Amino acid sequence: MFPAGRCAISEERMKNMQKKPHKQSDNHSKSPVQNQRHTHKSNASRTATALHPAVTALLLLAAFCACLFCFLYSRNYPVPTSAGGSYPEDSASSTPSANVRQTPGPVTEYIRASDLTTEQDSSPTGTANPCSDLSVPTYLTRVDDTYFLVDCYHNQVIYNDNLTDPLYEWKVMTNEIDKGHTLAGDGTVYLVDDTERHRILVFEKEDDLYLHTQTFEDIGNRPHYIIYDAPTDTFYAWSSMSGEMYLFRHNPGETRMYLTEIRRIEALDNIYVRSFTIVNDEIYFVSGNSSIIRAALADFRILETYPVPDSMAGMIQITPIQDYFYITVSTDLAGSQNYATILRTRDLSALVEGDYEDIYSQFIGGGTPYYITALDNMYYLTEHRLPGHSLWRFRVEENILKDIETVY
Repeated sequence: MFPAGRCAISEERMKNMQKKPHKQSDNHSKSPVQNQRHTHKSNASRTATALHPAVTALLLLAAFCACLFCFLYSRNYPVPTSAGGSYPEDSASSTPSANVRQTPGPVTEYIRASDLTTEQDSSPTGTANPCSDLSVPTYLTRVDDTYFLVDCYHNQVIYNDNLTDPLYEWKVMTNEIDKGHTLAGDGTVYLVDDTERHRILVFEKEDDLYLHTQTFEDIGNRPHYIIYDAPTDTFYAWSSMSGEMYLFRHNPGETRMYLTEIRRIEALDNIYVRSFTIVNDEIYFVSGNSSIIRAALADFRILETYPVPDSMAGMIQITPIQDYFYITVSTDLAGSQNYATILRTRDLSALVEGDYEDIYSQFIGGGTPYYITALDNMYYLTEHRLPGHSLWRFRVEENILKDIETVY
């Protein structure tokens, strides 16, 4: 039985591989020796001689079937590896050689294509940012030479070529979103989650403007987190309330986007899970119900579950940095933001035992830390509920936090 969430292309490949199964001969159903009468030595010798070709053929068939089984099993269930992959090379947990993810071929089969938009459907882009501050900023990233900042409660994404200009000098990429949280781009297309409208918006760059050219409607329940994963050339968009991951791709040299697959974690249906982290060929889902889940990226088989205390149940993100997992927390199990903090631990299984370090005081504390991104060996943290400290920058050297400063 194939794992849930496999793409149609992989199903077809598996079917083609299984078109001509090897059928065991009836003559091999039992040993010919069982049908021989032990009369005298010469007959026994002739019988043994006659056995050789049959036994040889049976052994060869068994070896071939074993090899075929191992091949099919490895295609469906890749061997998990240690942490690393999508994070900076200075991370001690990184093991690039273990990253077995492969770029898929051209998009030939898909669930559905994007809906194309018209100029009338899109709001003006490139206008000056009307806000001089940030209201619940959630995510900072950079694509090529441009910084993008998701200003969640202002319902907009703004962009600029540096992090020193005042916010009112930034430009608006889009204000068509309702409480959007993240943006991801590969330099050709840029995807933004429109969380409260359950949509994904697709943008393309034209000169210094970003045009809304495509839309995906009905993307789960509150899509909340998008990343572009270069090794698989795929955008992963997480539906935060349905336990579903939506995979999007486009063909090289083209911009039309396709929804190619939907993968699921049934245990997370109706659980508010704010993000995920891809580490080599595994994926981590932060706690939304007092446990972290580690799963296989290829098919979302759950590999391990790590229980966590109720005080950190409402996690936001897990970020591997050097020897630690850094964890931002929004609420406790009851939803109180009084428990918002930043923790780090060397071992996720040790969280329930209290083996972790609270480092939020190094960022003043008192707000709600949100997503962390890594850019040029520096880390950026968005935060809300703390006026004047909406975006932080810091670096980590030999597991020590240094140069912690406010950007905006």
